[in-house]
Amino acid sequence: MDVNGVRLHCVVEGEGPLVLLLHGFPETSRAWRKQMPALAERFRVVAPDLRGFGASDKPKGIAAYATSVVANDIVALIHAFDAEHAHVVGHDWGGGVAWTVATGHPQAVDRLVVLNCPHPAVMQRALRSNWTQLRKSWYIFAFQLPWLPEWSFRQNGAKALKDVLRRTAKWTDTRSTTAGRREAHCPSSRPQGR
Repeated sequence: MDVNGVRLHCVVEGEGPLVLLLHGFPETSRAWRKQMPALAERFRVVAPDLRGFGASDKPKGIAAYATSVVANDIVALIHAFDAEHAHVVGHDWGGGVAWTVATGHPQAVDRLVVLNCPHPAVMQRALRSNWTQLRKSWYIFAFQLPWLPEWSFRQNGAKALKDVLRRTAKWTDTRSTTAGRREAHCPSSRPQGR
């Protein structure tokens, strides 16, 4: 789907009122694969790969990834599906985008659901006054440095990143029963002992 100057890869299921599912970091639209079939029974469900993720375009430059720019992608996506507004659901980074859509474009949001992402005002206050939260949020600041994330991820063939993703992945043998959906597991890459 071409919106706001980028092409966003989208997984679409169902018919009815529009629901957008916005994934977190470092995920893709695939993060919503288990929720989509149930939601698709009553809604037209769209799970995009946000810009910079998965099969979506990855524009150059930091400014292309400002939360307000990504929020504009979502508003344009709502309109691309011939809707004036949608139910917007966001998790983690997608939650931050969802908050920005809701505050900057309230007319585009019918209902808002945010998972694992505080309201921006609450987070801003916590980062200014709560050392525990500041320590837990170190990665947010590290990812804003111009070269550190890329450099660190390239070390040892991206071993640290691969290790983190393997440790936090849930390996299940669950398969979706929805026609045309891929299996939810990948036995060839499953770590030993799981």
